[in-house]
Amino acid sequence: MAASPDPDRSDRSRNLYVFGATSFFNDTASEMAYWILPAFLLTIGAGPARLGMIEGVAESVASFAKLFSGLLTDRMRRRKPLVVAGYAVANVLKPVLAVTTAWWQVLLVRFGDRLAKGVRGAPRDVMLAESVPQQKIGSAFGLLQAMDSAGAIAGPLIALGLLVRFGFRGVFWVAAVPGALAIFAALFGIRETGRRRASTLAAQADDRRMDGPGGQSISAAPPAGPGPAEARDVRLPASFYYLLFAVGLFSLGNSSDMFLVLRAHDAGIPTRHAPLLGLVFNLTYTALSWPAGRLADRFSKRAIAAGGYLVFAAVYFVFAIAPSRGALWAAMACYGLFYALTNPVLRALVAQSAGSQTRGRAFGIFFFVTSVAVLFSSILTGELWKHYGPRLPFYLSAGLAAIAAGMLLAGVFSNRTLPTVGGLNANRKGGSE
Repeated sequence: MAASPDPDRSDRSRNLYVFGATSFFNDTASEMAYWILPAFLLTIGAGPARLGMIEGVAESVASFAKLFSGLLTDRMRRRKPLVVAGYAVANVLKPVLAVTTAWWQVLLVRFGDRLAKGVRGAPRDVMLAESVPQQKIGSAFGLLQAMDSAGAIAGPLIALGLLVRFGFRGVFWVAAVPGALAIFAALFGIRETGRRRASTLAAQADDRRMDGPGGQSISAAPPAGPGPAEARDVRLPASFYYLLFAVGLFSLGNSSDMFLVLRAHDAGIPTRHAPLLGLVFNLTYTALSWPAGRLADRFSKRAIAAGGYLVFAAVYFVFAIAPSRGALWAAMACYGLFYALTNPVLRALVAQSAGSQTRGRAFGIFFFVTSVAVLFSSILTGELWKHYGPRLPFYLSAGLAAIAAGMLLAGVFSNRTLPTVGGLNANRKGGSE
């Protein structure tokens, strides 16, 4: 144990910042294409219903990829190949949008892009959780998200500068440049963690508490057959499934953000301003993600996420009534606060609610359930919009978000009153929800 601290600190520092740089370049490429995609679809004859189908199908394949990669992550010694492959495939496909002429071709590109994201998501988050001290896991996910959303600021700005002169297809071609940088950073920068770090993880205080009474060490390889103490460690706690239910309920109303862009266009905001909507949203998201992650290391993660859901409900209510263009711009800025209070915080909560041997499974199940719900939500929103107009699906989303916020807050108070059984309740929380 005495010889390991220096290399481990180096690994932690390298992986955290390399993941941040990779996310920055990847999101720059993604957001260049993402915020102009609804307007591009209109130019090739596809409306809200087609958009809902494209986003729904794309998210469905991502959901199964996330579940599979999450289960696989807990069994693999080397996780870096999954992460690198995910970034590579996604960024090779983005420029293909420049030569598409029909909505089904856009569907195929989005299918491959979401498949790649699903493959890389769980192993990347597990590697990040293994690369930082557990008491700083919220801050780590917050920093990663801040870098991610910083790229989402750069992307719309670049798209806005290119759109007038080069059009939609020119923007798609230029997106290949930051995409290539993301691949390069992932390939040459990421350090493998895998199970060779098991002895280091077992030495960390929070992981010892999560592993149960007596501080059993994590095996260097999966055991052939779990014993009585190990069997408890490989189960996910009830608190995880309660969280999963609340987030899944919320996700039933969390359709693709592209419907916000379409609603803004429907309310009179010009199509050429779509990248600016993304910029306003991501400025707030970037500025607040790291502070929100740091806050989550000190206070209840569930309460912070519940606050994010209430912000979401307010934003969707404003988009439903669309009182003025100014109100929509203000709501879009507040939408970044919702993401900052939920995305990094919930991922940190998932990482801490599962033992070291089950983090991949926990992330896989979490991403799978939320993606399936988003699939259903995107298709439902498109159909409701088509038959009843935009207000009904936005009201529905706001209502589900408010209910989910109440569930998370109820979970905060129930966790404070539940007795511990063999130390499991307190140990699973790791000192912070």
